Amino acid sequence: MDRPVRKPTRLKRYDYSAPGAYFITICTRDRRCLLSRIVSPDPSSVGAAISRPQATVCLSPVGETVRCAIENIPGIYPAVSVDTYVIMPNHIHMILRIRAENPGRLIAAPTISTVVGQMKRWCSRQSKIPLWQRSFYDHIVRGEAEYAEIAEYIENNPARWRADRFYAPA
Repeated sequence: MDRPVRKPTRLKRYDYSAPGAYFITICTRDRRCLLSRIVSPDPSSVGAAISRPQATVCLSPVGETVRCAIENIPGIYPAVSVDTYVIMPNHIHMILRIRAENPGRLIAAPTISTVVGQMKRWCSRQSKIPLWQRSFYDHIVRGEAEYAEIAEYIENNPARWRADRFYAPA
């Protein structure tokens, strides 16, 4: 029986250890809502739109494990920082930044796949469940305007949860 051919998810001949910013999305297996729940503000108690409170992300124990893993990335990979992230019920978004290594240092920066793969494995081991879907989505951020747009998308993602393409009722 023929198996479906997977479309390659990475750019050919691109060095994913190159300095720059990368937008990453990782989904839970079967898009199960295991990581958090989104609590929306009560619309009747909200005044003007300017003072409207944002939706709140309430992490589950598994979500706390994921938060710990994300925040520990720079400790494991000193050339990598996590600029911003959000842990949604069934997926996470983050911007990872690879910085240039010190001149003369022989150790190469890790690839984005190495960083994400290690994080996913650690979270699954700690949670004692197969947590993640295979692979992940990445986008090489090109320019400050695109960076600002992606960072705003991540920040506002909880408020748009019900309209999100990954939405699944809890």
